[in-house]
Amino acid sequence: MRPAAPGPAGGPGPDPGDGPGATSGSGPGAAPGSGPRAERETGSRGPRGPRGTDGGKDAPGRGGTDGEDRAGRSASPSPVVLVPPVDVVRPRSADAVPPQKPPPHDLQYSLKLDGFRALAFVLDAGRVVLQSRAHRDLAPEFPGIAAELRAQLPPGIVLDGELCAYREGRFSFPDLLRSHADRVRSGVPVFYVAFDLLAMPGRDLRGLPLRDRWELLGAALRHAEPPLQRVLATRDEETAHDWFRDLREAGVEGIVAKTLASPYRPGRSWAWRKVRHADTTDGVLLGLTGPADRPRALLVRLPDDRTVLTSPRLTPAQARLVGELVRDRLGAPARDPEHGPVTLLDRPLAVELRQVAGRHETAAFVRVRGEP
Repeated sequence: MRPAAPGPAGGPGPDPGDGPGATSGSGPGAAPGSGPRAERETGSRGPRGPRGTDGGKDAPGRGGTDGEDRAGRSASPSPVVLVPPVDVVRPRSADAVPPQKPPPHDLQYSLKLDGFRALAFVLDAGRVVLQSRAHRDLAPEFPGIAAELRAQLPPGIVLDGELCAYREGRFSFPDLLRSHADRVRSGVPVFYVAFDLLAMPGRDLRGLPLRDRWELLGAALRHAEPPLQRVLATRDEETAHDWFRDLREAGVEGIVAKTLASPYRPGRSWAWRKVRHADTTDGVLLGLTGPADRPRALLVRLPDDRTVLTSPRLTPAQARLVGELVRDRLGAPARDPEHGPVTLLDRPLAVELRQVAGRHETAAFVRVRGEP
């Protein structure tokens, strides 16, 4: 029977085993458009959400025995075997959803969410680090998520996942670029959606195949409540195509296909392949031309290390949004030897670009993405 794509109601799905189906938690990673139940970055508990279906004796989640607290911590400190900084696996681009092989299936398909990639470290003494790809700690900017990780998971846990904001039924990447106070005032919920488990108390898991890490992740989060959850994933290729087609309006960027036998090896990997809706590329925003609050064009570095100005000129809406997002990153005016007067940023931002081929290849601005 053809498995149904996730609908507006969301909710946990069955463990796929070696057959079709999907695994999920609740909230945006499970079914975008479901109206997530998240804490709104205040650090307080949100409403209780549905529990996952995975279990296992190795689960480092909450326990109910003597000598354990609500996060499953024992009376003695849990050993921490992995500390930041840690480099992440970075998927390579694919033109289409990679085909699944006959059973036993060798690929897992998961949603590519529109958020900040972050490794979540729960360390000793109540310390939590949300490490960006650039090794910056995002925890001070997302204190509610840090508080929930501290409350729900034991020291020694290291997750790989995505920080996601949610507004009006879809993922809202621009809200992640705003301040914590702005998000609280606007009532924008933020989730941490995990898609991998790198360590658990006393054990580095990066050498295990993904299929084992995925099962242990389900066990670790089996009692997790919003805003923590596991991403929606399946081994069924047809379901992956359904998600790719149907969930775009909810802000899902695409699909990531991962080889189930693969260990977690930092750097660009053919074992992880991403398929995005738009034919775009990533760049780094270095500076602006024109007024800083309404720039005309952006000075960007392309993946091949060339530095170019975006073209055509930014639209009024794009200029206004970029001006707001870079307001606290502006550096001194400078003169670029090739592009003339620019205002440089003291902290670069990742941007999404569309490269246009022609006599002189240009890069058109699509949007700001966040941490480079």
